[in-house]
Amino acid sequence: MDGMSGPYLIRGSVALPEAELLWRFSRSSGPGGQHVNTTDSQVELRFDLARTEALPEVWKRRALERLGPRLVDGVISVRASEHRSQWRNRETAAVRLAALLAEATAPPPKPRKPTRIPRGINERRLRTKKQRAEVKRGRSGRDWT
Repeated sequence: MDGMSGPYLIRGSVALPEAELLWRFSRSSGPGGQHVNTTDSQVELRFDLARTEALPEVWKRRALERLGPRLVDGVISVRASEHRSQWRNRETAAVRLAALLAEATAPPPKPRKPTRIPRGINERRLRTKKQRAEVKRGRSGRDWT
């Protein structure tokens, strides 16, 4: 096996550029028994969002704006240490980064177009209000002697 399972698509035909991904491995604090003390299974994946040429300019601007607090010098980093194997953690980190970028580059939602409340609904609401008022008025004991 050659390692990674193909390009990680962000959206459409745009994928994470393999050449621009920086991988760092360290010992994980997760499960694994004695084996965990000898293997670098925790993965940190870094991607230079500010300097990348792989994303369209509009997407890049949008992502930089939305991910602002998470960036360090324009670089986004994702960690994965859930699995015992480094390979599975690499997969997890890459998928997580792709999902993060997909969400950050998504176009803003269309503004809501205000609509009028249908007359029938308004009339029904007023009718039930009147009925309720009648019920409550009937409870007051002013007519009793």
